[in-house]
Amino acid sequence: MIFGFAGATILATAANAGGLERGGYNIDLLFDDSRAAFDATGAYVMPQRELKNVRDTDASDGIGSDGFGGGTTTADETESYFVPRVGLKVGFTEDFNCMADYSQPYGAHTKPGADWMGANSNIETKIDSDGFAGTCSYSFNAGPGKLRIIGGVSYLEMSGFKERLVAPPLLALGNGVGRLELSDSGYGWRAGLAYEVPEIALRASLMYYSEVKLDDVTGVLDLSEVNGAIIPVFGSTAMPEAVELKVQSGVAPGWLVFGSVKWVDWSQLQNVSFCPEATRALNANCTYNGGTRVTSLDLLYQDGWTVSAGVGHQLTEKVSLAGSITWDRGTGTGVGTQTDTWTFGFGGSYKPTENAEFRLGGAIGVLTSGSSGTVTTDNGTFGTDVAYDFGSDVVSAVSASFKVKF
Repeated sequence: MIFGFAGATILATAANAGGLERGGYNIDLLFDDSRAAFDATGAYVMPQRELKNVRDTDASDGIGSDGFGGGTTTADETESYFVPRVGLKVGFTEDFNCMADYSQPYGAHTKPGADWMGANSNIETKIDSDGFAGTCSYSFNAGPGKLRIIGGVSYLEMSGFKERLVAPPLLALGNGVGRLELSDSGYGWRAGLAYEVPEIALRASLMYYSEVKLDDVTGVLDLSEVNGAIIPVFGSTAMPEAVELKVQSGVAPGWLVFGSVKWVDWSQLQNVSFCPEATRALNANCTYNGGTRVTSLDLLYQDGWTVSAGVGHQLTEKVSLAGSITWDRGTGTGVGTQTDTWTFGFGGSYKPTENAEFRLGGAIGVLTSGSSGTVTTDNGTFGTDVAYDFGSDVVSAVSASFKVKF
């Protein structure tokens, strides 16, 4: 009756969470009961967010995509993306196990283009990440099952860019588009506990993932198409800490129920400021009100919550099916399009042999409606450049994975 929790969950349902989350963190492979296991997973996510009733609300850089009233009042904001994960788990003894994995935990890609009324806010924004982690666990008998102590470290690389219309093309040296390019890296750690009773497929795990400080984000503000300037810039931020509880249990022969609750401290990402390198001595931390700031990323996030529940059924010794429902609380607070998301996932696994497993999954979800515009916080007023509405849109995804045991 016992079949893996990783085979019952579906990456596709989690790959469109709030904030900058893509694949997030996942240590399910660590619980595999084989001496060694390799797992490769990928999900392709297709969000379809359409902006409507777009109004350029800041005349200081001109109105519309050309600075003189041009541009459409609708735009397709989102781009499809791929989320990979690769992991290798080794059991050094019956009780001591370690895994190493590569993933892309964070990311974003919006591309409404240069021909909409909000080009002064965003033409294209893209954020990429590469995460490398090592996680180990030690288990010992406790009552009818085993208690597992978990700990590990991670290394994260982040990079990205944003382009927007800075000046009307007829009043600029070029097309009037400015580009901000950034990158940095940092380290984090994770720790947790898990309790398992294999005879009834029971597992409960609680994991803490630390924030990853990006203390020296560096890059370039390229205004060569505006006034000819190219300004090296710096700033600092951190990717947020997270806590995740996962539970699964067999409830009848061949049946498994599972669920999870995850909190992510996205509210720490409010206004990320960038200052010229030449001003480090005047504003070493490049604070928002430091006086030397030349630009900023105004995210204004609130904390993220993701709740998921599902059921899996083993049809035969080789075939299992699973379905799930996930609610993700939108991290937006009035600027941007990150509202609540409801996602329904489904999938199946096939084990041709005891040492190999193939999994396929899919998901369909609803991105709930809302609007974006001016928001006032303790740090000031934001979202004054553009306002728009959006209805309930669709997100879909497919995922596939392969696991082999040694």
